[in-house]
Amino acid sequence: MFGKFEKRMSGTQMIALGFLLLIFIGTILLMLPVSSRNGEWTPFITALFTSTSATCVTGLVLVDTFTHWSIFGQLVLLVLIQIGGLGFISIGITVSLMLRKKIGLKQRGLIKESLNTLEIGGVVRLVRRVIGGTFLFEMSGAFILTLRFLKDMDVLHAIYYGIFHSISAFCNAGVDLLGDSSFAMYADDVLINTVTAFLIIAGGIGFMVWRELVAFIKKAAKKETGIRQGLRKLSLHTKLVLLMTISLLLGGTLFFFIVEYNNPNTLGSMGFFQKLMASFFQSVTTRTAGFFTVGQDRFSNATYLLCLVLMLIGGSPMGTAGGVKTITVALLIVLVTSYIRGNHDTVVWGRKVVEENIRSAVVIFSFALTTALTATILLVAVSGHPLLDCAYEVVSAVATVGLTRSLTSQLPAAGKIIVILIMYMGRI
Repeated sequence: MFGKFEKRMSGTQMIALGFLLLIFIGTILLMLPVSSRNGEWTPFITALFTSTSATCVTGLVLVDTFTHWSIFGQLVLLVLIQIGGLGFISIGITVSLMLRKKIGLKQRGLIKESLNTLEIGGVVRLVRRVIGGTFLFEMSGAFILTLRFLKDMDVLHAIYYGIFHSISAFCNAGVDLLGDSSFAMYADDVLINTVTAFLIIAGGIGFMVWRELVAFIKKAAKKETGIRQGLRKLSLHTKLVLLMTISLLLGGTLFFFIVEYNNPNTLGSMGFFQKLMASFFQSVTTRTAGFFTVGQDRFSNATYLLCLVLMLIGGSPMGTAGGVKTITVALLIVLVTSYIRGNHDTVVWGRKVVEENIRSAVVIFSFALTTALTATILLVAVSGHPLLDCAYEVVSAVATVGLTRSLTSQLPAAGKIIVILIMYMGRI
């Protein structure tokens, strides 16, 4: 009976159901007394909210991760973050490969849907590379962060903190063990800021881009191709992702630096280099990471508006970040530019963009914007909190970012349900 039901489901429906089941399992585990430090049952809504946030790699939390959850509870969160970041399909296929099971056409189709690839051929090999690359990034980050945390804690805690925050950063989850102030205590620490930012960017830029960049670097190192020639051969997808990512990171950094430079509540009391570093970290983390070195309830209104834009855009396809994706926004910009120039075709760098991709970009952006607007209205209605606080919370949830203006813990039951739903919708 289940087999017939499974055959009738599309790949997208399977993925949506899989995330739903994962959230449910996580909720049950987090409710157990063994998951809390005080040994008591955790309320259902708190466990459901936390499980959804971890699985959808969002980072919004109702209770402090370190003080409320036991080691077991924290490990449950870490597993949910890892599976949610990579996609349960990728994890399931990896287990099947380890057990030497045959990967059928149905499973390959699910991989294609899960990783947002265009072709079904070579998807199993792609999964191997994704898992291998993820392990390399996360363990390298964990090693460096552990060395830094050794200055503040004993060896076991340093190793645990290094692994936890490295996985959380690469998966763009934003869940930390440092309390309500997140990474604010390390706002002037170059190593932690640099490594964490790199992991966030690495996870959010997309595995397809990394695959092309690695191939390009190998050929350039062997002098098989020149740098300019190699860059020209990169796919249109990779070129657009790199252009959008660099533009958003640099533009965001410059904006935060200029607008908040003299703000005594944010960058005003910092030195020049620390201001620059804090601005860069804020530009990085608003792209769906959730960590912060400056309190999110202290910015000027202009900065909040930029944060909303950056959060909504998010990361890139085939990565661990959320948002409408850089490619979606890039295609919309190209569409508008082509229309203004009077071109009937949407062309970028001499290449015509497939009409189906343009339609997808319009639908995705419209859906995200409509969802955010509707949810904001509902959240304002049920919570009674200021519009800006609710808009920040909603966009953070729908783009799976995890940043908040200290509103999450104050939400009424109806508000929590709204945020849970939009976190789930934003992830799938």
